[in-house]
Amino acid sequence: MTAPSDLEFVVASANPDKVAEIQQVFGDRFVLLPRPVELPDVVEDGETLEANARLKAVAVAIATGRPAVADDTGLEVDALAGAPGVHSARFAGEAAIAADNMTKLLDALHGRPDADRAARFHTVALARWPTGDEVVAHGVCEGRITTERRGEGGFGYDPIFEPREGGGRTFAEMGQAKHAISHRARAFRALAAALA
Repeated sequence: MTAPSDLEFVVASANPDKVAEIQQVFGDRFVLLPRPVELPDVVEDGETLEANARLKAVAVAIATGRPAVADDTGLEVDALAGAPGVHSARFAGEAAIAADNMTKLLDALHGRPDADRAARFHTVALARWPTGDEVVAHGVCEGRITTERRGEGGFGYDPIFEPREGGGRTFAEMGQAKHAISHRARAFRALAAALA
């Protein structure tokens, strides 16, 4: 393996918001290469976040012949027995967009007291080499689901997730401050430390 400063990873995600978060955490310690546009989307049919992250990383590592980095994130709501979890991106259906998923989640928790709104974001970050070697890291951010959308920033469930360390703000209201405490940042900080 080369020195950490020389490591290059192809990012499995084509989501520019995710890639920006990963790059911010990695800084200049690792070079992130964009996922080739001709690569088809990977079917994420794993039963766990780690399985889905591995599916994406393996596909990109094999297709490019280079080390790849991938992640998968789930929003786990206690009152819903951990749902939507691994199905977070498709909670309201296969063609769902973020607004649909938020609406379904808010409807499922409608009328529930604060005590029933505990939730966490869980991210698994995975680096995979074409040889089959891999490094896995986890990041968790505890918080709660709000009763309504708040804020214009972020993506996904950010307007309805209020992290414990957010000072009463949702991720969508936090701007760049989100990156200091987010599940994805924690997972990729842990991955960077393991790679170093």
